[in-house]
Amino acid sequence: MSASYHFTHAITRKPSASITSGLRAVDIGTPDLAKMQAHHADYIAALRSTGAEVVELDALEAFPDSVFVEDTALCLPEGAVVMRPGAPSRLGEAALMAPHLRALYAQVRQISGADSFIEGGDILTTETEILVGRSARTNAAGIVELTALVSDWGHTVREVFTPPGVLHFKTDCSLLDGETILATERLAASGCFDGYKVIHTAIGEEACANTIRFNDLVIMPAGFPKTRDTLVAAGYAVREVGNSECAKLDGGMSCLSLRFSPRG
Repeated sequence: MSASYHFTHAITRKPSASITSGLRAVDIGTPDLAKMQAHHADYIAALRSTGAEVVELDALEAFPDSVFVEDTALCLPEGAVVMRPGAPSRLGEAALMAPHLRALYAQVRQISGADSFIEGGDILTTETEILVGRSARTNAAGIVELTALVSDWGHTVREVFTPPGVLHFKTDCSLLDGETILATERLAASGCFDGYKVIHTAIGEEACANTIRFNDLVIMPAGFPKTRDTLVAAGYAVREVGNSECAKLDGGMSCLSLRFSPRG
């Protein structure tokens, strides 16, 4: 089985009523909580349809962005690493995720340096390496610390760079299979995916680059028909899920879950 996209477990968290105060790079409107909850339920149903065990944690009203659980940890087969988010208001989210990871993993490590910042949205794990994008939320010290924490698990970390004005590395890319990446042309042009097969998002549909491969499904945001058709033509089983409300907070498909297969 491919460890980078075949999973037995996922952790999600219900959106809180305070989500209307969530962080956003540009204000394009206030999220509709009821619509977000409906989309979130569809997302969880898509994950569960693959046979995975999906944990849905309670909402955290004190943390408006806590629905975006991916930023709190990196989950690998050998263990989990609790992140240290670059947004100060989100530091408590990572601490609250740690006990849930310890219930599933024998080894849980933590980014702890006072000068280290790193978020899961900047991390793309493939079959051969872990790419980590420098961004406004992830710095060099965080990448150095993560590299040391996962080295004895046999993982290689490669530092890459997130395009200017893009929140997270995975805002512009996602893994489709062991050798294929979905990416925007602006990110692929940097050369960071040399050696991989790259499928570009359609012009004007760059916002769907944040998609996830979860077992046999490619789960992508609804509303991007050209890219969807490209993926279907390439042989992928695609499931579309509404993302209009999370998008108002710079969120996408990967942001909403931690996906993993713990070995112990």
